[in-house]
Amino acid sequence: MDFPFYQKTVSPPSKPVELPPSRPTSEICPETYRPDDGLVDAVNVALLLGQPLLLTGEPGTGKTHLAYHVAWQFGLPVLKFETKSDHKAQDLFYIYDALRHFHAVQVAQARNQDTPNAKEYLEYTALGKAIILANEAEKVKPFLSTGFKHPGKPQRSVVLIDEIDKAPRDFPNDILNEVEHHHFRVPEMGRDEEIGVADARFKPILILTSNSEKHLPAAFLRRCVYYNIPFPEWEVLSQIVEKRLGQIAKNSTEWLSDALDLFFELRTQLKEKPATAKLLNWLMTLHQLFKGRNSSEYHYPDDLSRTLSTLVTNTDDQEMAKSIFEDWLKNSTTK
Repeated sequence: MDFPFYQKTVSPPSKPVELPPSRPTSEICPETYRPDDGLVDAVNVALLLGQPLLLTGEPGTGKTHLAYHVAWQFGLPVLKFETKSDHKAQDLFYIYDALRHFHAVQVAQARNQDTPNAKEYLEYTALGKAIILANEAEKVKPFLSTGFKHPGKPQRSVVLIDEIDKAPRDFPNDILNEVEHHHFRVPEMGRDEEIGVADARFKPILILTSNSEKHLPAAFLRRCVYYNIPFPEWEVLSQIVEKRLGQIAKNSTEWLSDALDLFFELRTQLKEKPATAKLLNWLMTLHQLFKGRNSSEYHYPDDLSRTLSTLVTNTDDQEMAKSIFEDWLKNSTTK
């Protein structure tokens, strides 16, 4: 069977070809998230202690999605901080556009106008915004820019600090006190007072993710509740697939079991183990290829082998995947 889109040789069309709409890289579906018992316990311990929850685990185990599931279950907003290699501790709370402020001051002075306030050139980021929102609007009004939207009453938020291990080495140490006590200063405004959370009922719920706890300082780890999310077993992963793919999974039971068997076989031997997101993309591809067919996918080896690129990330694994598939195919057809 040929893919219905890109071909090796073809004549140019007289008009643009209609292609399938692009799917989001990662769809956040909190209602389909399935935390294991240990993760549920870790979340509850973190809530009881009021400490950040630090999650590790290989890609695709649901570290990032947990924050959205917690927020969905409690009816709270998620404020996400995507950690970069050049981030400073301040960036977790706010970003100050010093250049634009300086230019505005120069223009105002040249026109004999009032000097613009620094707060108009501040953008509060994840934890900073969560702390601001945890207060009555009137209390934090001096710190708010004209365009900042505050609901008036304090509200609680879930703050997701994603992939904190990507930050510079000093980043976790530099935010220790602020993360523990939920306060920060904005020296650019010329004010000495801290912005903090007066009522513990509105303290942000902090969830941090990392690909490895080895890169984080011990002092930081001591202030967190820690949990490593294991990759799901076959049965659990099957349930995750059914929830995430819905009717597609229900209509594909004849080959879905075999696909999962092959997926786990690949995970045991490939250098870079394919994650859940890759599995879901692969199954979507198989669904399109085998739509309308009733037999298991190993009856269509040529078609199936052409989709393995979905599951690999390097040259060595590309060759290894072909070999694993051939061995799996022989074993499957002899059952």
